[in-house]
Amino acid sequence: MRFGLDVSQHQLTWDELLKRVQYAEQAGFDGAWAFDHFKALYGDPSGPCLEGWSCLAGLAAATEKIRLGTLVTGVTYRHPSVLAAQAVTVDHISNGRLELAVGAAWFDPEHKELGIPFPPTGERTEMLEDAIQMFRLLMTEDNVTFKGKHFALTDATYHPRPVQKPTPPIWIGASGEKVMLPMVGRLADAWHSFGRPDDMQRKWNIVKKSAEEAGRDPNEITRAAGLSIEKPSDVIRERAERWAEAGFDYIIVGWPSEGWSKVEEFAEKVLPDLV
Repeated sequence: MRFGLDVSQHQLTWDELLKRVQYAEQAGFDGAWAFDHFKALYGDPSGPCLEGWSCLAGLAAATEKIRLGTLVTGVTYRHPSVLAAQAVTVDHISNGRLELAVGAAWFDPEHKELGIPFPPTGERTEMLEDAIQMFRLLMTEDNVTFKGKHFALTDATYHPRPVQKPTPPIWIGASGEKVMLPMVGRLADAWHSFGRPDDMQRKWNIVKKSAEEAGRDPNEITRAAGLSIEKPSDVIRERAERWAEAGFDYIIVGWPSEGWSKVEEFAEKVLPDLV
């Protein structure tokens, strides 16, 4: 089982964010995850919130082993061609340590405040499917023409190719059972969601069926879940083991309200027994 640390950068200075990620690398976490919003989601609404992809580039240059991603980038924030170029750039700066995690976006108030269009749910899911197809085309082919429902490419070429072949792993954050989970089965390299292990197992069956219908091996899709570490170590260990029993092979640890002491306790007393 692999573990990532959610270092969500709202309310953080750059120095604190960098300190968290470098600690995660030293402590043996597989990945460090920022978020992709332009406003803090909790605490002081006027507090600092550094832009996610700029942070990834800086973190990539300041680390050596740990994998990096945003959890997750909403498809509404950037044109897919721009995001593809950003992703390839971070993949090169990190020498192949990027996880490209995307979703259909959800935070309506942020969009309204900043003047970013926020289409209805159905349109956003269509935009996400267009975007993922465009990522794969731009990262692997030249002179690509593509016409999706919301985005298009015309004789498009982008270089360089990613370090990771054919592309960085594409994660989809999803929970919707009618559209989003089937999309995971068709297109994703990894699936991330939240819930209880039993409910997530049920949702996994939707992903699995969709993958099989698309001619894909569902066992090649990483299954990722979240884990709170705001409990005693034995309880945290038990919950992580339950996720493993449910078939999930990547756990993202949330940064706890207790702060550094709880993260260090987890890294020293629990993590070595589970990786």
